[in-house]
Amino acid sequence: MKSNELLLDAFGRIRDIVAATLAGLDGESLVHRPSGTGNSIAWLIWHLSRVEDVQLASAAGLEQVWTSQGFAIRFNLPLPERDTGYGHTSEKVDAVEAPPELLLEYYDAVHRQTAGFLKTLDDTDLDSIVDTRWDPPVTLGVRIISTIADCLQHVGQAAYVKGLGASA
Repeated sequence: MKSNELLLDAFGRIRDIVAATLAGLDGESLVHRPSGTGNSIAWLIWHLSRVEDVQLASAAGLEQVWTSQGFAIRFNLPLPERDTGYGHTSEKVDAVEAPPELLLEYYDAVHRQTAGFLKTLDDTDLDSIVDTRWDPPVTLGVRIISTIADCLQHVGQAAYVKGLGASA
């Protein structure tokens, strides 16, 4: 198996968990915040989608799906267009509301762009430097793995929050 096939599998698993987590949820369930201050499912799915979109689009030299496919306009969030959720206050977490269909449509569009990019890679591409602001500079392989780790963490949190609602 080639490295890019492993990466495609990992991002495919994220996509499957996103879809399963969003399935059957209503607006109230999406914005419920555990203990009143935890991150909502809507915020977690939006954030992980933004993270994958920003990180992989940048590494691939592509425009973010968020802007190129009009999702920033469609979500109509009271946040800056380039916002990804890093460092959000409680008020900003509350501001992220969207129906499950739109959240899934956005993630699916990001996933398609990610998969299209990953299909073009061979093992030597993973050693290319994509960010020189760090010491050591960040390679494409490290950027992809850190994005997978972040997205898996957040989709797991969203699935957990969904489970809390089912047991309440």
